[in-house]
Amino acid sequence: MSEHDSVSAVGDDLALPGDDLALPGDGTWSDETDWEMTDFAGDGTPIGAAPMPVLAIVGRPNVGKSTLVNRILGRREAVVEDIPGVTRDRVSYNASWSGRAFTVVDTGGWEPDAKGLQQAVAAQAELAMRTADAIVLVVDATVGATATDEAVARVLRRSKTPVILAANKIDSERAEAEAAALWSLGLGEPYPVSAAHGRGAGDLLDVILDVLPETPRESTSFGGPRRVALVGKPNVGKSSLLNKLAGSTRSVVHNVAGTTVDPVDELVEIDGKTWLFVDTAGLRRKVRTASGHEYYASLRTRAALDTAEVAILLIDASEPITEQDLRVLSMVVDSGRALVIAFNKWDLVDEDRRYQLDKEIDRELARVPWARRVNISASTGRSVQKLVPAIEGALESWDKRIPTGRLNTWLKEVIAATPPPLRGGRQPRVMFATQAATRPPTFVLFTTGFLEAGYRRFLERRLREEFNFDGSPVRINVRVRDKREQRRRR
Repeated sequence: MSEHDSVSAVGDDLALPGDDLALPGDGTWSDETDWEMTDFAGDGTPIGAAPMPVLAIVGRPNVGKSTLVNRILGRREAVVEDIPGVTRDRVSYNASWSGRAFTVVDTGGWEPDAKGLQQAVAAQAELAMRTADAIVLVVDATVGATATDEAVARVLRRSKTPVILAANKIDSERAEAEAAALWSLGLGEPYPVSAAHGRGAGDLLDVILDVLPETPRESTSFGGPRRVALVGKPNVGKSSLLNKLAGSTRSVVHNVAGTTVDPVDELVEIDGKTWLFVDTAGLRRKVRTASGHEYYASLRTRAALDTAEVAILLIDASEPITEQDLRVLSMVVDSGRALVIAFNKWDLVDEDRRYQLDKEIDRELARVPWARRVNISASTGRSVQKLVPAIEGALESWDKRIPTGRLNTWLKEVIAATPPPLRGGRQPRVMFATQAATRPPTFVLFTTGFLEAGYRRFLERRLREEFNFDGSPVRINVRVRDKREQRRRR
């Protein structure tokens, strides 16, 4: 359904597009103004903006990844230090070259210690393969191919994602011979570049555009069984729940926190329907302060969440809700996935704890009143069967699309009953609305002025009440008409 679809009812506060209003794309809507007032997705792009193809920059520490990112961007944004490991998390930036826009993801380099090498290499490479549309492997040509470079090249050679080999720190023609030695990595031609000085950067960008698709892979076009990620802090019972659902010991369970490091996939048939459950590592601390295997476990957990459709956040109901629980919750919300909160270990909850938990839910989980909640005990199997209806309901909301005519009829009635607050002595008008996307449901409102954050939250709440979006995030994007452009058109 596009913004050009007909509207069945209009009035003073809602007008048909085209009467006194041009639709988006004709230059009368200010995206910059819009960006100032809307939420941002996890990759830094405004929610509701058209998705862009993703380019991942990978490599071992201190080979110049962040410097190359800055060169691609044409501005200094990525932090650059002559110390290995400054970049600890994925950071996304919007870039363009030759009129084409794309997203650049600067990844952290893996730790060079021998013990965790293979695990670390796989974490970064697999993350890039799962989430990117093209990959640039950066190698320090002055050093040559190290064991780490060869390890990641072996992983990337199995990838269906296009891989470009950037031979960095080639500052002169005489040094280009050093780049030729990198043919041994088996990733095709090494492209000489000096990220610090810009030499060869334009040629590398041309090659990138040749392999980067015009549009990103459809990340929400999931095939096969629906994917469910089990997430939560360590020792909250994720592996126990997977084993109970699977009816077998698929994941190692131990009362020592952190037993699971790699995501564990399990196909589970429940009532004749097959689901793909993914048991992820528990996240102890902030990704930026994690180290060693914890850091790479967190990367794999993020990747598992990126490829999931719905997340089950497990919280230990027998203990107070912690900062770790809220950190994982934020990760799920930022991912835009449907959400079910499972309060586990319910068999250990007495009446006093239940009273305290109700107060904690009201205080700590106020940001996700829409999440479906189920009280379970993974160890005894109590109410585990209630998870599937909750998952199905959340996914139904996540997939839901509202016809444009029905949406605008409802919006007219809501605005007539509760108009937007005045701003600068004038009342903004909502001219038109459309659902721009599903998974998660994303709505765009075209207005004549700024809508306060409180009013947008009011509209979201009423939208949920009317159309039943239980279990799914809902995003509302506001686009403000550019009055100067409108006057010029007249």
